[in-house]
Amino acid sequence: MTNEPSSCALGSPDRFGYEWDVYSDIVGHYEDQFLGWTQPLKPGDWHGKSFLDVGCGMGRNSYWPARYGAARGVSIDLDDRSLAAARQNLAALPVEVRKLSAYEIDYQDEFDIVFSIGVIHHLSEPARVLRRMVTAARPGGAVLIWVYGLEGNEWIVHYFDPFRKLLFRRLPVGVVHALSVLPAAALWLALRLGFQPLEYFRKIRKFSFSHLRSIVFDQMLPNIANYWSRAEAEALMREAGLTDIRLTWVNELSWTVIGTKPPAP
Repeated sequence: MTNEPSSCALGSPDRFGYEWDVYSDIVGHYEDQFLGWTQPLKPGDWHGKSFLDVGCGMGRNSYWPARYGAARGVSIDLDDRSLAAARQNLAALPVEVRKLSAYEIDYQDEFDIVFSIGVIHHLSEPARVLRRMVTAARPGGAVLIWVYGLEGNEWIVHYFDPFRKLLFRRLPVGVVHALSVLPAAALWLALRLGFQPLEYFRKIRKFSFSHLRSIVFDQMLPNIANYWSRAEAEALMREAGLTDIRLTWVNELSWTVIGTKPPAP
């Protein structure tokens, strides 16, 4: 089971919009998850900065930078339910929520930090979106992505993903959500019986059943789900023109990759 979330700016916006309509509350331990997904950035690194959140879902990953003192944020997504939840969660913070496709990002040389958490691995053209993200960053600014790793998730790729492709992605999203209670219950029981083979499972053991179900549902619903090796994740960033690329292995299941946009010639 990979880390969640997966809010998609284009790829299955209606399906992820359903998810963020049902699971729209920001809870305390989301902050720990955000800090893990955005390594090596620290809370102080956001202070006074501008950011663009690509595929914001219900706004949970824009919430924390704004709380850390970001001067300005822009959060984009496509589904109206996701956007409504994001506007509600971010209403008191200096964040603009826009309906905008990741493929049509219309900013240039503007943001100190451009990030996308759990999104581009659900897109049919991730490299194209990443180039748009790089264009939106200011020269010398940072571009960060968090994506599913292949390492540690081989069992999902070989055994679970075929079910997603053949069955779950073809079913109405409401049916998929109803079905998610069964594997979520199995995961909940396994964790309480001591199933903790990786760091991620040790972390989610304390989660509520509702949160565990949201994670399981998140894995069942997408039309596209890519699991990238370290080399693939690094190459994606390098081919987008980024330098000083750093990778962090998150919870033994996923990659956070951050790079710098080169200064203008």
